[in-house]
Amino acid sequence: MPAHLTGPHTDALLMHADDNVLLAVAGLPAGHVTLAGGFPVTLPAPIPSGHKLARGAIAAGEILVKYGQIVGRATSAIAAGEHVHTHNAESLRARGDLDAPLTFPRSRVAAAAAEPPTVGTAVANDRSFLGYRRGDGRAGTRNHVLVLPSVQCANGVVRRIGQLVPGVVPLPHVYGCSQLGSDLEQTTRTLEGFASHPNVAAVLLVGLGCESLDTTGLAGRLAAAGVTVRLLNIQDEGGAAETARRGAAIAAELLAQARHAQRTEVPLAELILGLECGGSDAWSGVTANPALGIASDLLVAAGGTAILSETSEFIGAEHLLAARAQPEQAGRILEAVYRAEDAARRMGVDMRGAQPSPGNIAGGLTTIEEKSLGAITKGGSSPVREMVGYAYRPSQRGLVLMDTPGNDPESITGMVAGGAQVVAFTTGRGTPVGCPIAPVIKLATNTALARRMTGDIDLDAGTIISEGETLASVGERILAEVIAVASGKETAAEREGFGEFSINMIGPRV
Repeated sequence: MPAHLTGPHTDALLMHADDNVLLAVAGLPAGHVTLAGGFPVTLPAPIPSGHKLARGAIAAGEILVKYGQIVGRATSAIAAGEHVHTHNAESLRARGDLDAPLTFPRSRVAAAAAEPPTVGTAVANDRSFLGYRRGDGRAGTRNHVLVLPSVQCANGVVRRIGQLVPGVVPLPHVYGCSQLGSDLEQTTRTLEGFASHPNVAAVLLVGLGCESLDTTGLAGRLAAAGVTVRLLNIQDEGGAAETARRGAAIAAELLAQARHAQRTEVPLAELILGLECGGSDAWSGVTANPALGIASDLLVAAGGTAILSETSEFIGAEHLLAARAQPEQAGRILEAVYRAEDAARRMGVDMRGAQPSPGNIAGGLTTIEEKSLGAITKGGSSPVREMVGYAYRPSQRGLVLMDTPGNDPESITGMVAGGAQVVAFTTGRGTPVGCPIAPVIKLATNTALARRMTGDIDLDAGTIISEGETLASVGERILAEVIAVASGKETAAEREGFGEFSINMIGPRV
């Protein structure tokens, strides 16, 4: 995995002694000579910043190695110093278009386990944040009043209530009816996770009255769990206008009550941090992701919890995660990745274009293996305690994996529904995505992005390259930012009012 970079940097990086590719630190011109690989290599053509170049001659069909791990294979002969990217390299994974797709040997889990990861730096257990203590014992980092439709047919009323009562959080969505079985169950679980979230002081639930989702049952379970909840059904209230009028009065009352809540000191062990990356580039696995991994390890060392999601971005790196888990959980990790990869097999397609996306590819990421190896570093080096399903609350503290898609809003929605009170989101290309009820901290992988999108970035992790700052130092800064945001500091996404919400659908509409 990426080494902890320290001190001044050269023109290119060798991430592991076994690698046969180098990473260009800046745009390098044709004719440039680099010694980064241990011997002189002359570039026959320019190399963009963050892109790979061959450390030596690579034969057609030869395996490509970065971070000391397989990241694909050469599709043609590659000369020393030549650009290594989609024109001459391909993924071995998520390839339903191959006649004989690569099979993943479970023996690699044992091999990875033979090289135990370095344990994160210890942190004092007396660190804390200022949060809102709820009736169920959990603590929130925000104090929202949520106006939540149980079905999309109630969206208009919910939007109207939000207009009439500034300060509440209306949450329109497109779910709650024409769904079946486990898909409807997952939608219900996600909505319930938001309604009962510790960042929510109270919830006004608005149903239509004939939806598939059991709105009355949901309200009953919330009340039984100690949630301050009120319920309105449009068909029972005399229509949309009357429901909006009554709902506005109730929402205003709930908001007035919520404003009496005061922040109190909460042990850091009670924080659940969601780990996300989106708009990734080649620097993601070098700067922001491993630095966030250090912050994650520090949080776990303090007794807290970090959730690592996006199962499709484990593909090619799942053996490293499984090696850090007990056998039962390791099996769950491998099976979840198999299901994600099977989507490409069933469709007979190359997953590239979605994983990695066009923006990822422009940023220097060539294959899903390369992207995944960088993505999982957000989880640091702590043992994996368990893998949970989408929108399920972890039963263990420590590093937890959640089975979500790679889509950023869907992944964040799942983690927040599972109890994450704060999300740390690394990005190399830039993204303004937020969450309606949980603060999302944006971490830039490169300083150029931090300067270009100042209104969307909360912390620049690109200083690891631009200023020679250590990963450990940036990791500490990230944890300090997480604590500050948990205690009330506004994030860029909150300041701009960005709050995306999207539930992963696993069944057809009928």
